[in-house]
Amino acid sequence: MQLLQDTIQNIQGADVIRMKEASKRIDALCKPPGSLGKLESLAVQLSGITGQLFPMIDKKVMIVCAADHGVCEEGVTTNPQDVTVFQTLNFPKGGTGVCAIANITNAKVVTVDVGVKEDIPLDAGVLIQKIKYGTDNMAKGPAMSREEAIQSIEVGIRVATEEITKGANVLGTGEMGIGNTTPSAAILAVLTGCDPIEVTGFGAGVGQGGIAHKAAVIERAITLNKPNPKDVMDVLAKVGGLEIGAMAGIILAAAVHRKPVVIDGFISTIAALIAYKLEPKVKDYIIPSHASEEPGAKIAAALLGVEPMLYMNMRLGEGSGAALAFPILDAACSMMKNMVTLEEAMNLLAK
Repeated sequence: MQLLQDTIQNIQGADVIRMKEASKRIDALCKPPGSLGKLESLAVQLSGITGQLFPMIDKKVMIVCAADHGVCEEGVTTNPQDVTVFQTLNFPKGGTGVCAIANITNAKVVTVDVGVKEDIPLDAGVLIQKIKYGTDNMAKGPAMSREEAIQSIEVGIRVATEEITKGANVLGTGEMGIGNTTPSAAILAVLTGCDPIEVTGFGAGVGQGGIAHKAAVIERAITLNKPNPKDVMDVLAKVGGLEIGAMAGIILAAAVHRKPVVIDGFISTIAALIAYKLEPKVKDYIIPSHASEEPGAKIAAALLGVEPMLYMNMRLGEGSGAALAFPILDAACSMMKNMVTLEEAMNLLAK
């Protein structure tokens, strides 16, 4: 608990002065004002995050958090939970979607077991930070205790801090957990007060009862557990997931260390909402990547107040969209560093 409290208390907002300097330089570049669109606002944000007019983001790390979900007992997905452990073991081997995408920008992929249902071999290349063997079935009681929810966030803080200490200057959030769109939709339904059917989607493969059954399970869990929408830790504990908490911790750690953090789709955005509810200043450090196909993704992004950069009809998860967005950050930094201002261009021509 102390790590979480200390992290939250030490988060500061972005460097507003540096953002103004960056904006002034961008407006002076040899181009029509605003002609590079979101690339310009992204460059300003990166300057505000790092405190540098010419930010560097050459050491990229994707952190993929893995955990299982007891609510799978309710038939919310057709995928067996064995897939969670299978894919968790596959990440260090480089055989997953996020690994293939991250490889194009030499991004490191770190895999963390926060709550996989089975034991992961110690030599598998996975960081073992297991809190419990998956959450409990939220349709029958709380998914986890409040203390376990706090522990999940602190796992993310510790892992992210270690990578930053090793030199990471941009992070990405990813997850692996069969059934995890169900707790994500449940969290969003509680925070917005909307009917679960409005935020419930197909996920990686909806169960035989379809989306209606999945939404009904979520509604039952909310009715039973009565999570307090004004207490995000209560929400995370009662209807959340261990990997969702860990990703929230990654975002908090990025903010306290003044590093940009690129979030993936629906589930990562839910984690970002949790971090934001704990400390609103984290929003300055969050960079959204893509618009997930999950129906709750758009609602979650709007609630967080962010707009995805990419519209690729993706819903894989794993952090695949975040890894795909890394080259856009590279382009924003290159624009700042390599484009000349109109004045600089004229001086060069005069020589």
